[in-house]
Amino acid sequence: MRRINAKYPTLFSLYIAQSIPMSFFSTVVPVIMREENYSLESIGLLQLIKLPWIFKFLWAPFIDNHTRSKKQLRNWIIASELFYAAVIMSIGLFDLQTDFKLIIGLLLLAFSASATQDIATDIFAIYILKKKERSVGNSIQSAGSFIGSLFGTGVLLIAYHHFGWTWLLVCLALCVAFAIIPIMRYRKPIHIAPKGNQNISFLEIGRFFSDHVLRRRVVLLVFYYSGIIGILSMLKPYLVDLGYNAKEIGFMSGIVGTTVATLSSLSAGLVIRKIGKRTSFYGFLALGLLAALFFYSLPAVPALWQVYIGICLLWGSYGFMSVIIYTSSMDSVRQHREGTDFTLQIVITHLSSIIIAILSGKIGDALGYKGLFGLEIILISFTFFILLFIVPPGRKRAIKMLRRDHQ
Repeated sequence: MRRINAKYPTLFSLYIAQSIPMSFFSTVVPVIMREENYSLESIGLLQLIKLPWIFKFLWAPFIDNHTRSKKQLRNWIIASELFYAAVIMSIGLFDLQTDFKLIIGLLLLAFSASATQDIATDIFAIYILKKKERSVGNSIQSAGSFIGSLFGTGVLLIAYHHFGWTWLLVCLALCVAFAIIPIMRYRKPIHIAPKGNQNISFLEIGRFFSDHVLRRRVVLLVFYYSGIIGILSMLKPYLVDLGYNAKEIGFMSGIVGTTVATLSSLSAGLVIRKIGKRTSFYGFLALGLLAALFFYSLPAVPALWQVYIGICLLWGSYGFMSVIIYTSSMDSVRQHREGTDFTLQIVITHLSSIIIAILSGKIGDALGYKGLFGLEIILISFTFFILLFIVPPGRKRAIKMLRRDHQ
């Protein structure tokens, strides 16, 4: 039993090692830079570090081609993780003021390694998790991401003011390096189907979209988060306009919201195992609709307790919805193309979320928050109709429409 359970802490350590540095560099470093009077243009350039995670699907076929054994798979994870840690440590040797462009370049290199580790870790998760375990495994993945965000945005900002730039990055690099210990100690055999001389080409990305089953799934991936992402992206400006200060907003959204998302992610896997994927798709989407309806129903000046309820509903539904998307994505991969297909699906959700977040700002300016919340209700209601076609209720084997059997 101990060996079986070891897969969960192994996955947790790998996923949280990705999220803490990303959270620190994308959310905390801009705060540090602004405190030191950097221009908004320079701070904006920091968003470039996210590019490797958007385009990682481009080299996912290469990783698929070179994971023909447990040893190769472990080597990809360990090597990319150590390289990731080494680059982070090297960044600590440079000064933000004088070496900013060099640091941006090193961060792109670091997060390219992190994205590579993520592809290999996803393949590892697909192979070691039985289908009935994937919901719990993806709870671990989502929870690791939220905990990393909580740690990276809160604890590390405090640590920076106590230890300074260099020592903080040394500690951050050591945390990333230590994350490989569980996988080095993981001894359970991993069955990887023989690939022979078959090579996965870049064309497999196009073939993913040519498959009619997977093509239907793309529509779901684009719209499933659409009813809450706009509210999430405008939550902080909304709270500012309600009169809350930065410290209060940090606690309300960054601490309370992220904690609720973590707890909902951890429980989502068990819920999915209990009620099934099909029911979970509808149930979690209904929770998102409830969150959107709640925000729409708020008075012009809501009470503090009403704001907290809204935040908990919003982040809780996001945690639940993330796990069902990750779990169903693992079930929707083709044999020998696990890394390519899973990465591509998650990138689709990221890109659609970015587009919706950008549009939500324009909609908020044009229609106000009430109009934005109302539009989100329409979007999430439309998503229910999409689900009716892709995951029809009441049909015993409807979930097979979401995936191709790759066993």
